[in-house]
Amino acid sequence: MQTFFSLQALADPDMAESEKILRACVHCGFCSATCPTYLLTGDELDGPRGRIYLIKEMFEKERPADARTALHIDRCLSCLSCMTTCPSGVHFMHLVDHARAHIEKTYARPFTERAMCGALAFVLPRPSLARPLFRVAAAIRPLARWLPRRIAAALALAPSSLPPASSVDSPQVFAAQGARKMRVALLNGCVQTVVDTSINEATIRLLTRHGVEVVVAKGAGCCGALPHHLGKVDESLRYARANIDAWTREIDSGGLDHIIVNASGCGTSVKDYGHMFRNDPTLADKAAHISAMTRDVTELMTEIGFAPSGDAPKLRVAYHSACSLQHGQKISQEPVALLTAAGFDVVPVPEGHICCGSAGTYNVLQPKLAGELRSRKVANIESVAPDIVAAGNIGCIVQIRSGTPVPVVHTVELLDWASGGRKPDALARREIGSAVF
Repeated sequence: MQTFFSLQALADPDMAESEKILRACVHCGFCSATCPTYLLTGDELDGPRGRIYLIKEMFEKERPADARTALHIDRCLSCLSCMTTCPSGVHFMHLVDHARAHIEKTYARPFTERAMCGALAFVLPRPSLARPLFRVAAAIRPLARWLPRRIAAALALAPSSLPPASSVDSPQVFAAQGARKMRVALLNGCVQTVVDTSINEATIRLLTRHGVEVVVAKGAGCCGALPHHLGKVDESLRYARANIDAWTREIDSGGLDHIIVNASGCGTSVKDYGHMFRNDPTLADKAAHISAMTRDVTELMTEIGFAPSGDAPKLRVAYHSACSLQHGQKISQEPVALLTAAGFDVVPVPEGHICCGSAGTYNVLQPKLAGELRSRKVANIESVAPDIVAAGNIGCIVQIRSGTPVPVVHTVELLDWASGGRKPDALARREIGSAVF
């Protein structure tokens, strides 16, 4: 793609990076075939190629974002399916992130929209605030029909009840069982520690049972992805910087082999820290090191070798491949292989490359499109008649749970169960097939 950027614009490292990404595009349109929003709307501007033209025009003219550009960029899920499809290697993730930051700085959103984005970016990364917010949301859910669509959508997604805070999510060290194979830091996250504490608990049991010492580092928390995808770059960098500092202290004191993430949206973000801080003279090397050390939990289990106990029943599992895992991190076969090794009958989900509509805060800010994608995903899942659904991202789990009676759990919960751990809470007292497990 031919570009016409001024030398002044290209003096900005972020603009120079975006110009390089734009030039890689050859207008082929292969990305449109796998873009969820283009499949729903049929609007060229709701596909990657159309968004690229909008971004190119905005950056070349060095102008503030307008309502039209903001609308179609906001509708992007950042599912990154286009990057898997693209034959030219266009790094759409970095391009759309830069566009979102520009929109946040230069476009005056309507007050209610601005307030909602600000509230989501401020509250969700802070468990101490998110927990009471979810409780209030559950209490006022009966009023949803009289409230604006976006607020009603947020209320619908809020869990009706919350588990108590888990003791595993405070800074501490969990000793390996038997001979220690390695030492890792677990990113316990933010929303996940409020909505579903069983995921981190199962992860720690699974890893320690396989000879891994697990550290929950003091000072680590939200990965920064939630504010980052809302264009609030300064906020996202503050969270990322705190994590880099916390894990660097652990590296310097007790040593770490890896940073382990069990929420794939967070994992994609942490693996991008090196890019985010590439121009920071004090953090560039540390950030790049942290990114290089980061592994999804299924990557680590594949590396160390999974040892099933044979105690879990042979259930039919529909594996939902989260976009941030298959497109963002290029991890697709490892979870399936691990679940199969655990003894489960793993079945592929039709249209498995298409997003479920969660995408961080997307299902709150874009409820109509997110709802259509959820219905499409649930229909595809239910078409294979599974006993249970496994996924590797908390956002996907919450989104799919809200649309189907089929139990939805994290992949690590099934691996933990199959290697001598607890039965997943979602299966407790639930009849599956002809037996109660």
